[in-house]
Amino acid sequence: MRVAVAHEWLVRYAGSERVVAEVLAVFPGARLLTTLLEAGTLPPELQAAESSFLQRIPGAPSHHEWLLPLMPLAWRLRSPVEDVDAVLSSSHACAKAVRVGNEIAHVCYCHTPMRYAWDFGAEAQRFPLALRPAARALMAWFRRWDRGTATRVDQFVANSTAVAERIRRFYGRTAEVVHPPVDTEFYSPDGEREDSFLYVGRLVSYKRLDLALEAFRGLGERLLVVGDGHLRKALERRAPANVEFLGEVPAEQLRALYRRARALVYPAVEDFGIVMAEAQACGTPVIAPTAGGAVDIVRDGTTGWLFERHDVDAVRDVVRRAAAEELDSAEIRQNAERFAAGRFRREIRDTIERAVHVRGSREAIPAGSGA
Repeated sequence: MRVAVAHEWLVRYAGSERVVAEVLAVFPGARLLTTLLEAGTLPPELQAAESSFLQRIPGAPSHHEWLLPLMPLAWRLRSPVEDVDAVLSSSHACAKAVRVGNEIAHVCYCHTPMRYAWDFGAEAQRFPLALRPAARALMAWFRRWDRGTATRVDQFVANSTAVAERIRRFYGRTAEVVHPPVDTEFYSPDGEREDSFLYVGRLVSYKRLDLALEAFRGLGERLLVVGDGHLRKALERRAPANVEFLGEVPAEQLRALYRRARALVYPAVEDFGIVMAEAQACGTPVIAPTAGGAVDIVRDGTTGWLFERHDVDAVRDVVRRAAAEELDSAEIRQNAERFAAGRFRREIRDTIERAVHVRGSREAIPAGSGA
């Protein structure tokens, strides 16, 4: 099939960009569209993406989130995508607004409906205090726009059951679930476990590392923190002595940390949470809330431990439980194999082929036939 892929922006190589890379592996030569491109940070298959007029703004890739109000215009000014069988939009903000020819199937792989618009309360602190009233009004407009552009999609695909539920609630649409790909060949068990716990993720507010820091205060357990972000200095200042910040680490070192960790501590409510699946691929149990993608990934008491209350005491209790219990690393690894890249490639190809078939059947019905 001839396929085009539309992705929000390509300024770093993280979870959603890895999804795009896997889609391109399924459909070699697919046309790739985006709004902004930071070529030096990306693998070769993503560097050929076609960017928008926003690319001409000095420093735009480094400040892409501040250009969100212009993203609808960036997709609107593009000519409709023609001469393909299907368009896959990889969307967590505006990419599903890509314009598509009338006879072309449009499948949206939705990482989440636009978080800024639908959960502004949790995102408000991203904006300076003086700008929050204006930002709130803008997000109200974005909610209407976002719901309207959902009508352009033939088939929604969600990365987790939690996101499928948001799609139903916000757009009134059903979505099938295709979990993101995990490199289960690279992330694999090896070596001996140690007593330290591990956190992996960006150091930003919604990741809730603050809960883990307070949970480890006064415990005899050690927590290693991998990642960086604008809250790093503030979090380091408040961290107890048994917490060590490692910053960003290469993939090989991250794999070694996964393999040695007693458990991964992941307090965030994630859309999916590929870090949790990577840890389990290394046979490492996961501590996470009973919400978001963790519900799909972690089997409580078997491949990790889930906590109901999102507070310090709940995290501390489950860390103590994890320090005392042993789970079967082979069973944890087997659970993670559900998310292997080969499985993702098969499922996303099947989804797009079905969408093309349904679209073709619809177009074949003569106008006025009453069908």
